[in-house]
Amino acid sequence: MAAPPILTLSLLLLAFASFRTISSADPDMLQDVCVADLNSTVKVNGFPCKASINATDFFFNGLAKPGLTNNSQGSRVTPANVQQIPGLNTLGVSLARIDYAPGGLNPPHTHPRATEIVFVVYGELDVGFITTANILVSKSIKEGEIYTFPRGLVHFQKNNGDKPAAVIAAFNSQLPGTQAIAATLFAATPPVPDNVLTKTFQVGTKEIQKIKSRLAPKT
Repeated sequence: MAAPPILTLSLLLLAFASFRTISSADPDMLQDVCVADLNSTVKVNGFPCKASINATDFFFNGLAKPGLTNNSQGSRVTPANVQQIPGLNTLGVSLARIDYAPGGLNPPHTHPRATEIVFVVYGELDVGFITTANILVSKSIKEGEIYTFPRGLVHFQKNNGDKPAAVIAAFNSQLPGTQAIAATLFAATPPVPDNVLTKTFQVGTKEIQKIKSRLAPKT
């Protein structure tokens, strides 16, 4: 016997509400807009709302041009999150552009507050993420294709081609956060003790200090 329409509607609404609860990285908004006051000293989960807003709070042109990739990794991430677009505050979305020189790498990292999905604008990339069971899930992707990196899992992108590449990345958080694995372990302030790292990686102190010196912030 078919379920009554009201029961079917109730089940659909419950399923939708459950999906929203498990799929949303940021809390739901409680008003039309809450443009971030980035200069406020008030500490909240997110940013306090500005008293007045205008169109520039919702605008950013920083993804229009390629980022410079003349660095040791051969890649550049240009974020478009709430820190660049204050109008994203409470909206639960953000973007980034990532450019790669030939051979460039966006090194292993995580986003603790968001799932990431990338769209290849041009070029080809080898991409992958590692599950908590230490399984590498990887694929080669090219122009017009999409790949997804689940929230919190270590992932990377590498341009193994002889031409530049670029992607647009989308996140289900206004500020997804990024933890680069190497920098987190070897360039933290104050530093992670050498004896922690030597035991973790089963190498000597000299090797650890050599890596730290290479990853130390340039002054």
